[in-house]
Amino acid sequence: MIHLRGAGTDVVLDVSGGVPVIVHWGAPLGEVLLESVASALQRPVSNGMLDVVAPVSIVPEHGSGFQGRPGLLGHRRGGSAWSPRFQPAGTTELDSGPAGGGRGVVVSAIDVVAGLRLDTTVKLGHVLTVACALTNTGSGTGAGTGAGIYLLEQLTVTLPLPAHAADLLTFTGRWTREFHPDRRPWPDGAVLIENRRGRTSHEHVSLAFAGESGFGEWRGEVWGAHLAWSGNHVLMAECLADGRRYLQLGELLHPGEIALRPGDTYRTPDVIATHSIEGLTPATWGFHRSLRARPGHRAAPRPVVLNTWEAVYFDHDAGRLKELATIAASLGVERYVLDDGWFGSRRDDRRGLGDWTVSPDVYPHGLAPLIEHVTSLGMEFGIWVEPEMVSTDSDLFRAHPEWALATDGYEPVEGRHQLVLDLGRADAFAHVLDRLDALLSDHEIAFVKWDMNRDHVQGSGASGAAGTHAQTVALYALLDELHRRHPAVEIERCASGGGRIDHAILERTSRVWTSDCNDALERQTIQRGVSMLIPPELMGAHIGPPRAHTTGRTHSLAFRAATAMFGHLGVECDVVSLSVDDRADLRRVIELHKRFRHLLHSGDVVRFDPVPNGAPAEWPATHAAGVYATDRSEALVSVAQLRTAMSLSPAPLRLPGLTADRLYDVHHLALPRAGRVPAREQPAWIANGISLTGRQLAVHGLQLPVMNPESAVLVHVCAHASSATDGGAAV
Repeated sequence: MIHLRGAGTDVVLDVSGGVPVIVHWGAPLGEVLLESVASALQRPVSNGMLDVVAPVSIVPEHGSGFQGRPGLLGHRRGGSAWSPRFQPAGTTELDSGPAGGGRGVVVSAIDVVAGLRLDTTVKLGHVLTVACALTNTGSGTGAGTGAGIYLLEQLTVTLPLPAHAADLLTFTGRWTREFHPDRRPWPDGAVLIENRRGRTSHEHVSLAFAGESGFGEWRGEVWGAHLAWSGNHVLMAECLADGRRYLQLGELLHPGEIALRPGDTYRTPDVIATHSIEGLTPATWGFHRSLRARPGHRAAPRPVVLNTWEAVYFDHDAGRLKELATIAASLGVERYVLDDGWFGSRRDDRRGLGDWTVSPDVYPHGLAPLIEHVTSLGMEFGIWVEPEMVSTDSDLFRAHPEWALATDGYEPVEGRHQLVLDLGRADAFAHVLDRLDALLSDHEIAFVKWDMNRDHVQGSGASGAAGTHAQTVALYALLDELHRRHPAVEIERCASGGGRIDHAILERTSRVWTSDCNDALERQTIQRGVSMLIPPELMGAHIGPPRAHTTGRTHSLAFRAATAMFGHLGVECDVVSLSVDDRADLRRVIELHKRFRHLLHSGDVVRFDPVPNGAPAEWPATHAAGVYATDRSEALVSVAQLRTAMSLSPAPLRLPGLTADRLYDVHHLALPRAGRVPAREQPAWIANGISLTGRQLAVHGLQLPVMNPESAVLVHVCAHASSATDGGAAV
């Protein structure tokens, strides 16, 4: 028995069998007799069942009597070795590693009959991290070219959960509507989520939470798990007939995609898991803190961005782009990003991908004049690329049609008039690396927006086998090599917006583009969902034009600003066409964000349960969320009115989690163009501020003003002792 202790969470492993079993994953146990933990939970044999109760191990074995889905599926040619049963082969303790890395062990197991070795790594720090490695130890002797090959169908990590984890929260969505919650009582049988799109997916998110019945943001015991992988995946939540529950996560492999020759090893992606006894909000802090503990995590303030896409689309004109930069700098923008349309024949989305050279038609003098103008204004310069793709109408495809990730003999299925470029091929990989390296070497570029705009369909590598796994591994290698050559360049991950949001891609990039939808109303739900996996500074959030181009809705600047405030702020609209007054208001918004970004980009994200309003739970009338300083000295909270509620007046805003006996000054932050609320509809604290203890804020809270749909209120909370110097007065 091995006892791992984390920050507020303990894990007890039974390593007496071949594959380790998580006996306890939950609240700290203190000093206990470890053997008593397993003994106390030993299950009786039920009538009509096998004479053993097979454990829900990290890789459950059908060969040991497990009746759920096995963690390992595969076989050798001819069908043998399909049901292995592993025996212990040793345990190795791991060093603590970097800050937040915690303790860990590697548990090894072998099956001499099947010719397989399984090494399971378990670490506990800010989060629980579990991964497995399967090695083909067969001899490879025998007749035929396939002798000794083990065809792996699936290797997943399984996390057992207690019976009182009775509610299940997963996420669904689509393009421009990502990360929408789907909550239900955990049913008998299995809930299966599979993704075959070749990227992390808008629709099938590799994240799930389970918790006590009725758990909330600040109440109930909660467990969460995420697969850190940027390709195909499977997530299953199952309740067995005997009442045991487990989550199972891993890479989804196409038939024949992984064929292990003798000596070959397949390693699963990391499963990253978190736990809290105090609700969903504290549980998500584990995910955030593990990302912030990355060696390459940027501690400096995240620069305010202007992206040119919704200002000019493909209509690039050097004079207008310079004017955009001049106006952006006057507004306080710190990073200017030139989006799609700067290269090759790329005047629309039908051609040019793969030809990563500056277009002489649009930029006869190259990009240098624009870059020099941008940097002379004190801004960084960034650029858009989509290196994993190739247009069929491009010089690259005409020269190398064999580099497409497609299947010989079939007409490939296009998406956005483009195909996937097979980075698993050494020659294609080298070409893309060379072109990107030249782009970054020849220009003063500080930031790359890396897009990926289509799914994998019948994508075969050069060997004819499915190529998504190799493509994902090659993508990581490409990003790693570019970072080695250009360590100062930051990369944003975009995949039609939120199609690739996972911890593995964020090991290699500095932020994600949360969604292609800049509609503030849609973004309220999208960003709330994404905040359960990543912290605000990694979440691209832009103020778009008044009329959102993906939905056609029109919103005030105040609502757009209050929504984008709680992320890595950017502007994505034609600032040249704004009136003088509109520019002044936008400048004030950017100044306000800069005032609070030290808090927003380092504090603990907090969310608050919506007050019942007569509508279904999945359609709340309000969203309340914000950020608390880690020392609880300050907080910034937004309450967004999404739609009309049944109640004529809103319920008070309660703020749990601050220091109970500390006195706080509370002020309303007025946003530009928010509109005046009649005095009789305003609580007194809106105009004059108020001082309350943390206990008061948690117990009875603050009465909110009457709010119109698609509007927001910002509340600043600051410890009383420092409020005089902190600028706590209303803005």
